[in-house]
Amino acid sequence: MLSALAPLLRLQGLQSLTRDTLLRMDPETAHGATISALRLGLAPTQQDKDAPELATTLCGLDLANPVGMAAGFDKNAEVPRQLALMGFGMVEIGTVTPRPQEGNAKPRLFRIPEAEGVINRMGFNNEGHEAAFERLKGLRVPAALGVNIGANKDSADFVADYVLGVQRFADLADYLTVNVSSPNTPGLRNLQADEALRRLLGEVLSARAKARTRVPVLLKIAPDLDQAGMDAVARVILDTDLDGLIVSNTTISRDPVSGLENASETGGLSGKPLFALSTQRLAQMRQRVGSMPIVGVGGIHSPQTALAKFEAGADAIQFYSALVFGGLDLLDRVKRGLVAAVRAQGKLNISELVGTKVDDWAFGKAPPSELR
Repeated sequence: MLSALAPLLRLQGLQSLTRDTLLRMDPETAHGATISALRLGLAPTQQDKDAPELATTLCGLDLANPVGMAAGFDKNAEVPRQLALMGFGMVEIGTVTPRPQEGNAKPRLFRIPEAEGVINRMGFNNEGHEAAFERLKGLRVPAALGVNIGANKDSADFVADYVLGVQRFADLADYLTVNVSSPNTPGLRNLQADEALRRLLGEVLSARAKARTRVPVLLKIAPDLDQAGMDAVARVILDTDLDGLIVSNTTISRDPVSGLENASETGGLSGKPLFALSTQRLAQMRQRVGSMPIVGVGGIHSPQTALAKFEAGADAIQFYSALVFGGLDLLDRVKRGLVAAVRAQGKLNISELVGTKVDDWAFGKAPPSELR
């Protein structure tokens, strides 16, 4: 299907893939068509430098701006350079597993148009470590490059798979993300539990210590953790030299989309319906981990919701699902909105807005206007 689209994409460019065109396609086909267009060099390129108000650091990495592409979009490291040239300050590829795997049976990606949500049960479909490594080797990516590592579904030892990911990518990535929060690999989320997480991080960080480069390692957690679960995660990570958190992955909850088209499909819910839950969890983890760097992910769909993530405690943000409904120009709109917010509050840099409304978000007191 994608090879058949290639001549059209070369002729008409990425602009031909309007939001309406993509929304008429099967979701997975639309995603593949977008990757193909980017791979063919048809991506829009950022023309002007980012405003100085957006320059920041994350885990020791200098970012031109704190807005990133989340994992899941470029699973096989096909277009990280193109995404960086579009203007993302960080680009996270993956999730990649040691061995290639097909993922779950199709269909496995579903839109919830009325709520601007997406449900996926992809199941870490990817071409494996070696394919991603070969694409990234020697590639210049003008943004912070993250590699999101995971475990094969049929692995006898999930932890060993994460160690292999560190060993393969530690000297190539700007940061690594340990993804234990996908709901689509049976048993994976169990690694967020106390002793399992302690073992996982112990072995991952031990492998990192043996690499030539001390690459920052972040842990990506689920929004479905309860208070005790968040306490346990915080207790474990504060006992390690983990560099940061990503909050959060998709949710298995269907409360925000109950009764809507495709809402009963199995998998993780992302997009606009995830915003309130993921932002509350972000703030609650900020309360627990102090100044540890946090990347806020989940439901960002506008400049206002992007700003809310920073106010809830994020040092940087990522999005992906919102591009399905908002289009590729969402990136520019978000960055312009953040600059305007910094200036409107009489500040000099986005970092000055981090954590200014943590308690409001943590205790569910965020005003309704910030939920839009």
